[in-house]
Amino acid sequence: MLRVGLSGGIGSGKSTVAARFAERGAVVVDADRLAREVLEPGTEGLAEVVEAFGADVLDASGALIRPALAAKVFSDESARATLNGITHPRIAARTAELIAAAPPEAIVVHDVPLLVENGLAPLYHLVVIVHADVEERVRRLAGRGLAEDDARRRIAAQADDGRRRRVADVWLDNSGAPGAVLARVDELWADRLVPYEANVRLRRAAGGSPVVAPYDETWPAQAERVAARLGVLAGGRPVEHVGPTAVPGLAAEDVLELQLGVRSPEEAAELEDVLSDGGFPGLGVGRDTVRRPGDAPEAWAKRLHGGADPGRRVTLHVRVEGGPAWEWAVRFRDWLRADAAARAEYGALVERRRGDDDHGLAEESWVERATARFEAFYRDGQVS
Repeated sequence: MLRVGLSGGIGSGKSTVAARFAERGAVVVDADRLAREVLEPGTEGLAEVVEAFGADVLDASGALIRPALAAKVFSDESARATLNGITHPRIAARTAELIAAAPPEAIVVHDVPLLVENGLAPLYHLVVIVHADVEERVRRLAGRGLAEDDARRRIAAQADDGRRRRVADVWLDNSGAPGAVLARVDELWADRLVPYEANVRLRRAAGGSPVVAPYDETWPAQAERVAARLGVLAGGRPVEHVGPTAVPGLAAEDVLELQLGVRSPEEAAELEDVLSDGGFPGLGVGRDTVRRPGDAPEAWAKRLHGGADPGRRVTLHVRVEGGPAWEWAVRFRDWLRADAAARAEYGALVERRRGDDDHGLAEESWVERATARFEAFYRDGQVS
């Protein structure tokens, strides 16, 4: 099962995108619909709302007058917290029930207006954000009968574009004509979501040969999103972005390299299933090259995982935190960040990479010699 978080500001056209996903076969779980469902007449949720906010939030038939309730909580943080305490646990329970009922091969799209505001992004395999320019959103909301001032207040109360971009694996611009975004949704479905789901279900890493690319300024943000997911999956264990993509300005194979810290090889084995289900299938037990004289080879053991997302290649090393392999990866990264000459040398090797054995041996030889160089760099206090 693939879990996709879908969000976007009011008036962005998120519902249009959700409907298209449903047409393509997704199981869409609509948080707004569930919020209405848990406050339907006769529910325990509605009874608690009446007890907390008074019977004047009901109409003559006993149904909730939503504008009346909104007026009581919109500018009152305490009242809003009370309402959330009534609705959120019920919405969460119903959401879990619907997701559990989905088929094992389902692509579940969770449509959540406040995904960003509530910090939910790391809970999904992928996050899709629907965007539209503010003026276009105001125009759309006005077309629904909302006063312009009210529309702008509601937009301002939500997360801004900067916060949304930080969590977005996919950014769908829906500022154009109605329906123009649908082609992008179809492409995303066929090219990324369907193969991603199959990879997760079959526990296989995304295929294809990585290509060397110029430094991409979005690599750190992408790594931060992946690290947040790994942190949730691994119960808060430390995650570090290492390798060439972690070095600003350095050309690299377009693969995010991260390491996850554990206390022992046994603990690494225990994480195999949860990481695989979360989109990082196991690739087996391995060992890093022993780069410190006198170390036992077992001290450099690790488990290797790949990324199942065909749109974002990932290599994950599960290593003992603070062990020699963990420390070597961090120090090598930090040395390249700090030493311009070393960065230029390594960058030249990376850019010449074409997968031939001779070049691989040359690069390994350079890295082997680099260990003594960056240890001296540390000793001299040039890297803190």
